[in-house]
Amino acid sequence: MRRTSPVPSFPRFRRPAARPVAVTALLTVLLTAFVGFAAAQSTSYAPLLESERNTIEVVERYAPSVVAVNVRVEGRITNPLEDIPEDQIPPFFREFLPQFEQRQRPQQGSGSGFVVDASGAIVTNYHVVDAALEEASVVERDGAEVSVTFPDGAEVPVEVVGANALYDLALLVPEDGADVPTDLRPIPLADATPRVGQKVIAIGNPFGFESTVTTGIVSALGRTLQGVGEIAVPLVQTDAAINPGNSGGPLLNARGELVGVNTAIIPNVGATGQRGSLGIGFAVPASTLASALDGLRDGGFVSVRTRARLGVTVRDVASYPEAIRERLDLPDQGVAILEVAPDGAADEAGLRGSSFGIQVNGTTIPVPEDVVTAIDGTPVEAAEDLQRAVFALREGDTVTLTVESGGEVREVDVTLSVVPEGD
Repeated sequence: MRRTSPVPSFPRFRRPAARPVAVTALLTVLLTAFVGFAAAQSTSYAPLLESERNTIEVVERYAPSVVAVNVRVEGRITNPLEDIPEDQIPPFFREFLPQFEQRQRPQQGSGSGFVVDASGAIVTNYHVVDAALEEASVVERDGAEVSVTFPDGAEVPVEVVGANALYDLALLVPEDGADVPTDLRPIPLADATPRVGQKVIAIGNPFGFESTVTTGIVSALGRTLQGVGEIAVPLVQTDAAINPGNSGGPLLNARGELVGVNTAIIPNVGATGQRGSLGIGFAVPASTLASALDGLRDGGFVSVRTRARLGVTVRDVASYPEAIRERLDLPDQGVAILEVAPDGAADEAGLRGSSFGIQVNGTTIPVPEDVVTAIDGTPVEAAEDLQRAVFALREGDTVTLTVESGGEVREVDVTLSVVPEGD
């Protein structure tokens, strides 16, 4: 009988059981990472949004036409004794007068401006350049310099040819047109009134950072702000960031047209005292600039004291209590003429002021003879309406006023004139 050796028994290698949950989790992590990476790559090269493309196109087209306005004024030499008449100063003391002379610290300021026509003329705010000018004129002070810096770095000396303190506007002209870049596109003025909510783009020189771009919307229209101009200018309000140095720069719509000239802000004052944007900025409307532009090109200084006007003192009819309006037979809207300046335009045209008043609760209320309800066919609801319409015109222009007196309506032609200062 044949015997066989027992076959040794070895433990078999057994593959561990599969763990489908762990494998699925690992695959999920890897897939998520890949998708995230792919999304990041896709975002980096994704097409721009339509609004982004529009902003970039407007900026690339018109930012080269926006300049930084630089104002430098040397310190004036003063002497605390200069107002004392020379004959009141002892002769032996006069030789020591120069020792009391002091030089004021130089002034430097900056703002913004933009090219408005093919000649290279630049619009800015009057308050940006007024420190460099003699009072109520466009004549530069001794030791004053005004220049503009284009985005390509070229600094060009300019002359202030026209200033309008009514609307806080000024026009600058390069002293040498050859220094102006040749590829500039003048910024066109918008014809249509902007709408609340539409996109706007501000370009300027805030805090000296040239060609800074911010965007926002038109927040409101017809705002007035004390200190902007000499009359109540109906400003465009925007939430586009406007800071010190933006003054005089353009506020553009999506077509690259001028909506307004950035002028003022409600400031947010930080702990260091530095003013900044609070999201409430104001711009002089393009329509106001359009009405003043020819006068700026003609040159000279325009203010309330030098502008042709009617020569009347008025009061809004709406400010009278309704019962008084009914008693005096006044219209519901218009401006009542209270006083007429002697030899002024209104006086020459035969308009009449108030000659008496009535007592109401201890207060004298003037009774007007004439109430202006329209100018050149456009209704007048408040004094600002009449003022803006008149100040858009010049000496010698004739306007037709619709005047109501005691329920009767008549048309009066008035030729505007300058009322001499002090009258």
